[in-house]
Amino acid sequence: MKNHKRQPRPRRGGFTLVEMLVVLAILVLLISMVGPRILGSKQKADISAAKTQIGMLMSALEHYAVDMKVYPDTEVGLKGLVEDPTTEEGDEKSKWDGPYIKKSLVPKDPWNNEYHYEFPGTHTKRKDPEIWSMGPDGQDNTDDDIVSWDGEKKEGE
Repeated sequence: MKNHKRQPRPRRGGFTLVEMLVVLAILVLLISMVGPRILGSKQKADISAAKTQIGMLMSALEHYAVDMKVYPDTEVGLKGLVEDPTTEEGDEKSKWDGPYIKKSLVPKDPWNNEYHYEFPGTHTKRKDPEIWSMGPDGQDNTDDDIVSWDGEKKEGE
């Protein structure tokens, strides 16, 4: 008779269910800690981008005013930066030397809404043009609006 020794079977190289659950729990814990920080960073970046765009639009309005001797009125709005507002027949040669921004369209805010424009402005003593975004909530006249004026209030407000 032959003496057969039992050879141990080679162990398979997979993971057990318990190991998989532990790894999954660690991943969920990491995501729950890091996720809100990433979302908060995105919101801060969007607000910063809106402030930068408003600054760029205000600078373009300054160039417009140098050429035209006045800012575009509320009706013309920011479109005056990309389109000549004085195209009616009988007008003398336009002083418009635009477009005053690189794109052929006025950019939208980071939340894909139009920027609002008013001239003369109503939020400061000086009647400067005003540009604002409704901010993340998309509602006008709320605390998260991003505005071009610095809080200098008119008398009586």
